[in-house]
Amino acid sequence: MSDTATQVKEPLFTPKNRRLLSDPLDENNPITVQVLGICSALAVTTQVKPALVMAICVIFVCSFANLTISLLRNGIPSRIRMIVQLVVIAALVVLVDQVLKAVAYDVSKELSVFIGLIITNCIVMGRLEAFAMGNKPFPAFLDGLGNGLGYGAILIIVAAFREVFGAGTFLGMQIIPQAFYDMGYVNNGVMVTPAAAMFLIGIIIWIQRSRKPELVDIS
Repeated sequence: MSDTATQVKEPLFTPKNRRLLSDPLDENNPITVQVLGICSALAVTTQVKPALVMAICVIFVCSFANLTISLLRNGIPSRIRMIVQLVVIAALVVLVDQVLKAVAYDVSKELSVFIGLIITNCIVMGRLEAFAMGNKPFPAFLDGLGNGLGYGAILIIVAAFREVFGAGTFLGMQIIPQAFYDMGYVNNGVMVTPAAAMFLIGIIIWIQRSRKPELVDIS
């Protein structure tokens, strides 16, 4: 029997591939460690619903942009690689925008320009240049998926705090009982401002680096 026939196929989810998914959720989070994508984290996190939709859009674009560029990487001339990357991202963003308008028009209006700005999102561009251009398609897809999930997790955490304490709701449903308002409770108006998002992100970074002091040296 030939050596090729006796070789054991390498599993898809090797430890290295699993780290591509897990590291961006914590040790290499694009927002809290790489400090990327801050603008949208401040702008779209007043409520959980738009933050969740934005997260799904970025996950889709980042994953499939990485996959596409990895498939094309050997045929892309070096001097126009960033133009090709932008074209791929723009095509995916247009697709996302049109689908969103068709299935969730109100959320599409609420997010408005921020969907289009995914084209210039540093997280997406950064992963294409740093990873997809030098790696095979499946790891590239996992890298894009992991970074999209890491970005989305921070958006949803921040949006949950802002919506609950700023409006008393979660996903539009009343969370704080009416009895609290009858006793004099007032929603925190500061939580609906971008400053609150920056403050919350700062707290997340502080907690993360308190748990893992080594992150201070790599960021």
